[in-house]
Amino acid sequence: MIEEPEVAGGGRTRAPDAPTDGPLVVRSRAELAAALARAPRPLGLVPTMGWLHAGHRSLIARARADSATVAVSIFVNPRQFGSPADLDRYPRNEARDLAICAEEGADLVWAPGVDDVFPAGFDTAVRVGAVSQPLEGAARPGHFEGVATVVAVLFGLVRPDRAYFGMKDAQQLRVIARMATDLALATVVPCPTVREADGLAMSSRNVHLAPAERAAAAILRRALVAGRSLWEAGERDAEAIRAIVRGVVAGEPLARLEYVSLADDTTLLELERVDGTALLSLAARFGDTRLIDNVVLG
Repeated sequence: MIEEPEVAGGGRTRAPDAPTDGPLVVRSRAELAAALARAPRPLGLVPTMGWLHAGHRSLIARARADSATVAVSIFVNPRQFGSPADLDRYPRNEARDLAICAEEGADLVWAPGVDDVFPAGFDTAVRVGAVSQPLEGAARPGHFEGVATVVAVLFGLVRPDRAYFGMKDAQQLRVIARMATDLALATVVPCPTVREADGLAMSSRNVHLAPAERAAAAILRRALVAGRSLWEAGERDAEAIRAIVRGVVAGEPLARLEYVSLADDTTLLELERVDGTALLSLAARFGDTRLIDNVVLG
């Protein structure tokens, strides 16, 4: 465990509702720097927006297995949301998140305010190139610029040896890995998607699904499995695989499909034939909740 550092101004470094034997909780940049100064290396970082679930638990557990120090960030990043309403709707429960961090053995949690991440006068944006432009980049303009900027700030402040991200957000993973490689920031470690019993990928947004929508959302995994099965049977025509995925989703009246993609796993450019490793992905809405999922072929 990291010893609780003395911070200029006498600010509290451990949240009053955090477990007494849990992680050290810091809020400001100064508190974070003081804590990191005495943190053993290597340091593994798990960036989150809170509302932690079993998927986040798996990331913390992987970091714990690899690292002398495990840090978790909890910050709902306003720069990656398309509307104020979507930002306000994002679920939050810090006390619950801190309890999960304690259970999984995290040493340090940085839970800053917006001004601690983006101080007054902040006027920089990080834009990753081609891999950020299709799919979610096209559907959510500005989203990946917001993601890349906040992760760059986080990497710059924490300076992790490794950072852990889930494979459910496949394009985000590739965008961050590209940035981290290009700017020599950290080693990005991809971790498997964690799923509910019916196959739905765990997501903080699942809490917004009404019961009927939650039951219907399992169609996404079934559709991807159908596409993968067709590929495993020898089909290499990309449009034929996309078509079967669209057909399965169309059978669920509560699903409003936004896209089905079968793209090169590295560039995310759409394929005509699947002759190498490919990413089969989709996005759909159930009521007001937008969900994404994917499977790698190859």
